[in-house]
Amino acid sequence: MIKVLVVDDDFMVAKIHSGYVARVDGFEVVGVAHTGADAVRAVDELRPELVLLDIYLPDMDGLSVLRQLRAGTSRPAAEPDVIVITAARDLDTVRGAIRGGALHYLIKPFSYEALRDQLENFRSLHRKLSELPGDSPTAQRDVDQLFGTRTRGTAPPPKGLAAETAEIVERILRERTAGGGDLSAAECADATELSRVSARKYLEHFVTSGRAEVRLRYGGTGRPERRYRWNS
Repeated sequence: MIKVLVVDDDFMVAKIHSGYVARVDGFEVVGVAHTGADAVRAVDELRPELVLLDIYLPDMDGLSVLRQLRAGTSRPAAEPDVIVITAARDLDTVRGAIRGGALHYLIKPFSYEALRDQLENFRSLHRKLSELPGDSPTAQRDVDQLFGTRTRGTAPPPKGLAAETAEIVERILRERTAGGGDLSAAECADATELSRVSARKYLEHFVTSGRAEVRLRYGGTGRPERRYRWNS
């Protein structure tokens, strides 16, 4: 089992994300932290392999936590991998996460499927690393496979999604949101002649890979509507 630490200042959001993790085979939540200081201590004590790290924390920002984790909080240092999960959209924060060594950056709100894809991506990377011999030089093909796993966002759509259909959905999403607008799954389905469920799968794939973003539009009653926009 891959041990995961969930870090979020919002207790309810942390509970939801923990529930997402628990639904993915091979992962278990070993702890939850609501402040930066608690996160650093939890990493030191629990030794998780993966941290889901929020940026907006009450005592320090998530990038400061990330820098502390990379500097080492104990001897020997605990060095978990990190996926940033945040509502922060500014470029400086994204750059800071990349420079700090974050594996991925998920913008809130995101779906269970978006997080599941990243966890499965991490599991694949984890497995490939464990299979490499530690006492011999690493071949270039092995390195290419590892870095290919990390950059899955530029890879073809995952199993069950067709590349040709993805191109159609991408074109519609680009065209409809070029002027700053957004698009719902139902509107995408009408434009592409897909079912609403299928259209949403492709849209969520683009969100997961970082090529699109999703925002919630709240109405009078019922669930908020998910609205998608292509990242130019």
